Amino acid sequence: MKTLTLANIYELQGLKEEALDIYKEVLKKDPHNSDAKIAIRRLSGMRKKFLKVNQEMKGYFLKMDTEIEFNEFERWLLKTWN
Repeated sequence: MKTLTLANIYELQGLKEEALDIYKEVLKKDPHNSDAKIAIRRLSGMRKKFLKVNQEMKGYFLKMDTEIEFNEFERWLLKTWN
């Protein structure tokens, strides 16, 4: 059963596209569902904002497992966002 709770769990797990699909289904069934509307706006905005994500660093992030790698990624983030 596709519910707001399931969509929220997907979202928390980083499965943004899956969560967005469920929020849209919830909104089709209940067009006045404000929680689904807010979630769709939030996730749609995130998707647009991160279209140009650095794929190399994304791959690095997904595979890092040492403190050295974490520190290197953190330095990259700080340099990128400042």
